[in-house]
Amino acid sequence: MKSVAPPMQRLTPAVIGAAAFAVVIWGASPFATKLGVADTDPLLVGLLRTIVAAAVSVPLILFGRVSRPDNTRDWRWLMVSAICGFVIFPVFFSLGLRLSTASHGALLIATLPIWTGLIAASFERRMPARRWLYGCALALAGTAALIGDRSSFEGGSDPIIGDLIILVGCWACSLGYVAGARLSGTLGSWSTTMWGATIGTAVGVPVLLLTRGWEAVLHVGPAGWAAIVYLAFIVTVIGYIAWYWALSKGGVARVAPAQFFLPVVGVGLAVVLLDERLTAVGIGAAIVILIGVRVTQRS
Repeated sequence: MKSVAPPMQRLTPAVIGAAAFAVVIWGASPFATKLGVADTDPLLVGLLRTIVAAAVSVPLILFGRVSRPDNTRDWRWLMVSAICGFVIFPVFFSLGLRLSTASHGALLIATLPIWTGLIAASFERRMPARRWLYGCALALAGTAALIGDRSSFEGGSDPIIGDLIILVGCWACSLGYVAGARLSGTLGSWSTTMWGATIGTAVGVPVLLLTRGWEAVLHVGPAGWAAIVYLAFIVTVIGYIAWYWALSKGGVARVAPAQFFLPVVGVGLAVVLLDERLTAVGIGAAIVILIGVRVTQRS
């Protein structure tokens, strides 16, 4: 394959604003998820964040306020987007955070742009531009430094299994992003998100019934419901709409690196809300991540 630059889609203020908005609210999702899994079963949290979101998506689809795919190819992209982004990722992320920490979750999400960009490039049968790869490598090095600097975070051990489960969820999420971005170009980000939540619910409800998770719903406390509502309506509905729209208008390769800001948001929240300690290494790594994002966006 020869080196080919990403499609020349513009990073307008609206695109940058939508991507930044999604990144900020997603930056708080590890902490909301950690709050939820501390209160109830992690499988239940992962499934309910999509099922509760269907309270918005299903009525809109039934009353014809949401467009539907009109060909087999778009339906396939929709199924990939829904199952990967609305079922596999939230479930694996919740399961992983039961074993890991919110800080680890926030840092591991930072690998999403790498997987998203590489998956998109493989579908398009192209080699990403060298500068884009250099920027990703730089940002990933900063993320690795943050993960390796265990002294930055207080509490918890080094839960390798939990981190690996979260990473698998991130791979699935990246595939869902690419599928959603391709579909948003023809179906629109609003319809893509609404159908994703609805199909994810159609998959999640049987799982909930088979695992008798519906019994645990009756015992979810206020903290658990607060986390689930935030994850369902703010992260899953509003966040996905903003993110898919930004990807479709600005291009996957240019917009996806904005997710390298997730560890910066996540670590900032950890310091402010959880009183975790950030070392000089952590600050330096965050700066490296920001430089890497800038390089990829200028490629």
